[in-house]
Order: sequence, then structure tokens, then C-alpha cells
Amino acid sequence: MTIRVYYEDTDVGGVVYHSNYLNFCERARSQLFFDAGRSPILEKGHFVAKHLDADYIKSAKFGDVVEVKTTLVELKNASFTLLQQVFRGEEELFKMTIVLVYLNFEGSMSKIPNSEKEFLSSL
Repeated sequence: MTIRVYYEDTDVGGVVYHSNYLNFCERARSQLFFDAGRSPILEKGHFVAKHLDADYIKSAKFGDVVEVKTTLVELKNASFTLLQQVFRGEEELFKMTIVLVYLNFEGSMSKIPNSEKEFLSSL
């Protein structure tokens, strides 16, 4: 997913504020579903972040165009792990691994539906 860095994404010096990398990655995760004609909110539940490990490598700045790349690392019965990287051209700026779990609407961790596992396997 390609994202333009706007003024609202930056601090007073024009550098992307650290938490906005997480927002960029969240948008990219949602876009994966939208691009496939799906919603990240499923009929009986949704995915939530359980754990993430982030590495800030270089700064993006106001006006930059960055790309978020998402790769499936591991798929389990009730969770999956993604590697998400933010690039400016070929230059890696940020990367994180994130574990997402499937919760039913009662708030309990549940097995990911088979149709969603098939979709996630394709990432």
C-alpha cells in the first residue's frame, strides 16, 4: 500500500511521529481485506493486536511517499503473525512483527474461520 506523508503525520520538524508508522501498518492490513472484497470485521468476530515488536530504522518526512509491505510469517488456529515493512523507494524505514488474534464478539479468543485462514494463507 502506498501512503503519502502529510503534515498531520509529522512533528514540528516534518519528521513522521513514531506512532504513525503503526497507523500506516494498520491501514495496510485493512487494505489487504478491502482489496480482496472483504472486511477485516467478520460476521462473528474480528482481529485484534496481541503483541508487536517494532524497529525504527530511518525517518520518513513530510511529503514522502512510502510503501507498506505485508508478509505472513505464521498462521495458527486462533492467531497469525505478520511482518510489516515501510519503505521509501528501496530504503527500509520501519519494520515490525505483529501477532493478531481472532476474537468473537463476546470477546473470547476463538479459532479463525476456515475461509479467513484460506485468505490469510494467500498473503
